[in-house]
Amino acid sequence: MVLGELLRIKGTKTIFKVGSDDSIAQASTMLTDNKVGALLVEDSNGNIVGILSERDIVGGMGPHGADLHDVRVSELMTADPTRCSPSDTVLQAMAMMTDRRFRHLPVFEGEELVGFISIGDLVKCRIAEVQLEAEAMRAYIAS
Repeated sequence: MVLGELLRIKGTKTIFKVGSDDSIAQASTMLTDNKVGALLVEDSNGNIVGILSERDIVGGMGPHGADLHDVRVSELMTADPTRCSPSDTVLQAMAMMTDRRFRHLPVFEGEELVGFISIGDLVKCRIAEVQLEAEAMRAYIAS
Protein backbone atom coordinates (compact mmCIF):
# COMPACT_ATOMS: atom_id res chain seq x y z
CA MET A 1 0.00 0.00 0.00
CA VAL A 2 1.21 3.52 -0.72
CA LEU A 3 1.17 6.26 1.91
CA GLY A 4 -1.37 8.33 -0.01
CA GLU A 5 -3.88 5.49 0.37
CA LEU A 6 -2.96 5.06 4.03
CA LEU A 7 -3.62 8.77 4.64
CA ARG A 8 -6.96 8.50 2.85
CA ILE A 9 -7.98 5.58 5.09
CA LYS A 10 -6.59 7.23 8.21
CA GLY A 11 -8.67 10.31 7.50
CA THR A 12 -7.95 13.98 7.77
CA LYS A 13 -6.86 14.20 11.35
CA THR A 14 -5.38 17.44 12.57
CA ILE A 15 -1.62 17.73 12.17
CA PHE A 16 -0.35 19.35 15.34
CA LYS A 17 2.38 21.95 14.94
CA VAL A 18 4.40 24.06 17.32
CA GLY A 19 6.53 27.12 16.62
CA SER A 20 10.30 26.83 16.76
CA ASP A 21 10.41 29.74 19.24
CA ASP A 22 7.72 28.26 21.52
CA SER A 23 8.78 26.86 24.87
CA ILE A 24 9.07 23.20 25.74
CA ALA A 25 6.33 23.83 28.32
CA GLN A 26 3.95 24.90 25.54
CA ALA A 27 4.94 21.95 23.38
CA SER A 28 4.59 19.47 26.26
CA THR A 29 1.09 20.75 26.97
CA MET A 30 0.17 20.33 23.31
CA LEU A 31 1.56 16.77 23.25
CA THR A 32 -0.33 15.83 26.40
CA ASP A 33 -3.62 17.55 25.54
CA ASN A 34 -3.76 15.94 22.10
CA LYS A 35 -2.36 12.55 23.14
CA VAL A 36 0.30 12.53 20.42
CA GLY A 37 3.96 11.57 20.54
CA ALA A 38 5.38 14.23 18.22
CA LEU A 39 4.72 17.67 16.79
CA LEU A 40 5.85 19.20 13.55
CA VAL A 41 7.87 22.37 14.13
CA GLU A 42 7.41 25.39 11.92
CA ASP A 43 9.35 28.61 11.65
CA SER A 44 7.83 32.09 11.63
CA ASN A 45 7.12 31.73 7.88
CA GLY A 46 5.17 28.49 8.34
CA ASN A 47 7.90 26.26 6.90
CA ILE A 48 8.38 22.85 8.50
CA VAL A 49 11.86 22.95 10.05
CA GLY A 50 11.77 20.04 12.48
CA ILE A 51 9.96 17.48 14.57
CA LEU A 52 9.75 17.56 18.34
CA SER A 53 9.07 14.20 19.93
CA GLU A 54 8.69 13.02 23.49
CA ARG A 55 12.08 11.37 23.01
CA ASP A 56 13.64 14.76 22.11
CA ILE A 57 12.27 16.26 25.32
CA VAL A 58 13.59 13.42 27.47
CA GLY A 59 16.96 13.70 25.68
CA GLY A 60 17.04 17.40 26.55
CA MET A 61 17.14 16.59 30.25
CA GLY A 62 20.82 15.62 30.01
CA PRO A 63 22.24 18.94 28.87
CA HIS A 64 19.50 21.16 30.35
CA GLY A 65 18.49 19.37 33.53
CA ALA A 66 14.93 18.62 34.57
CA ASP A 67 13.69 22.20 34.29
CA LEU A 68 13.03 22.47 30.58
CA HIS A 69 10.02 24.79 30.77
CA ASP A 70 11.71 27.81 29.24
CA VAL A 71 13.92 26.00 26.74
CA ARG A 72 12.97 26.81 23.13
CA VAL A 73 11.61 24.05 20.90
CA SER A 74 14.37 24.82 18.37
CA GLU A 75 17.00 23.72 20.92
CA LEU A 76 15.59 20.18 21.30
CA MET A 77 13.84 19.43 18.01
CA THR A 78 15.17 17.12 15.35
CA ALA A 79 15.98 19.63 12.62
CA ASP A 80 15.46 19.12 8.90
CA PRO A 81 13.34 15.96 9.22
CA THR A 82 13.34 13.21 6.64
CA ARG A 83 10.31 13.51 4.37
CA CYS A 84 8.39 10.95 2.41
CA SER A 85 5.84 11.24 -0.38
CA PRO A 86 2.34 9.82 -0.93
CA SER A 87 3.78 7.48 -3.56
CA ASP A 88 6.16 5.82 -1.08
CA THR A 89 5.01 2.43 0.18
CA VAL A 90 4.27 1.47 3.76
CA LEU A 91 7.25 -0.90 3.65
CA GLN A 92 9.56 1.86 2.38
CA ALA A 93 8.43 4.15 5.20
CA MET A 94 8.90 1.38 7.77
CA ALA A 95 12.42 0.77 6.47
CA MET A 96 13.24 4.50 6.66
CA MET A 97 12.02 4.68 10.25
CA THR A 98 13.84 1.51 11.26
CA ASP A 99 17.14 2.41 9.57
CA ARG A 100 17.20 5.99 10.88
CA ARG A 101 15.68 5.20 14.29
CA PHE A 102 12.74 7.60 14.35
CA ARG A 103 9.00 7.07 14.74
CA HIS A 104 7.33 9.90 12.80
CA LEU A 105 7.46 11.06 9.18
CA PRO A 106 5.92 14.07 7.50
CA VAL A 107 4.39 13.28 4.12
CA PHE A 108 4.92 15.94 1.45
CA GLU A 109 3.61 16.20 -2.08
CA GLY A 110 6.19 18.52 -3.58
CA GLU A 111 6.41 21.32 -1.02
CA GLU A 112 2.90 20.79 0.38
CA LEU A 113 2.45 18.96 3.68
CA VAL A 114 -0.27 16.33 3.16
CA GLY A 115 0.10 14.18 6.27
CA PHE A 116 2.06 13.04 9.29
CA ILE A 117 2.44 9.33 9.96
CA SER A 118 3.73 7.35 12.90
CA ILE A 119 5.22 3.90 13.18
CA GLY A 120 1.91 2.92 14.81
CA ASP A 121 0.01 3.91 11.65
CA LEU A 122 2.34 1.75 9.57
CA VAL A 123 2.20 -1.27 11.88
CA LYS A 124 -1.60 -1.11 11.99
CA CYS A 125 -1.72 -1.03 8.18
CA ARG A 126 0.74 -3.90 7.85
CA ILE A 127 -1.21 -6.07 10.31
CA ALA A 128 -4.40 -5.48 8.30
CA GLU A 129 -2.58 -6.43 5.07
CA VAL A 130 -1.21 -9.65 6.60
CA GLN A 131 -4.66 -10.60 7.95
CA LEU A 132 -6.21 -10.10 4.50
CA GLU A 133 -3.49 -12.24 2.91
CA ALA A 134 -4.07 -14.99 5.49
CA GLU A 135 -7.84 -14.93 4.89
CA ALA A 136 -7.31 -15.12 1.13
CA MET A 137 -4.96 -18.07 1.58
CA ARG A 138 -7.46 -19.88 3.83
CA ALA A 139 -10.24 -19.30 1.31
CA TYR A 140 -8.03 -20.59 -1.51
CA ILE A 141 -7.06 -23.73 0.42
CA ALA A 142 -10.71 -24.39 1.39
CA SER A 143 -11.90 -24.17 -2.24
